[in-house]
Amino acid sequence: MPDLKLAKLPDRTPVKITFKAGAGLNKSLEAYAAFYRDTYGQEEPIPELIPYMLEAFLKSDSAFNKARREKPAAVSTHPVARRSRDATPATT
Repeated sequence: MPDLKLAKLPDRTPVKITFKAGAGLNKSLEAYAAFYRDTYGQEEPIPELIPYMLEAFLKSDSAFNKARREKPAAVSTHPVARRSRDATPATT
């Protein structure tokens, strides 16, 4: 096998996730989208912002990232992570 500098690219298949947001969260998302528009001068729909917001949150969660480094199999095999792409989201 060739020794490439670039590792094999990860799976980049988009996954659609649907969830219900409470009224308070919806108002916060609307306010965030308005603040984003005011800050950058470009309006983005809330569904376009959410994946980047979640990614930023996960990157900033030090306990989660530490667990992923120390026990990657335990974190990546959590029942939520194993859920199929077509499964319905868990409700609380």
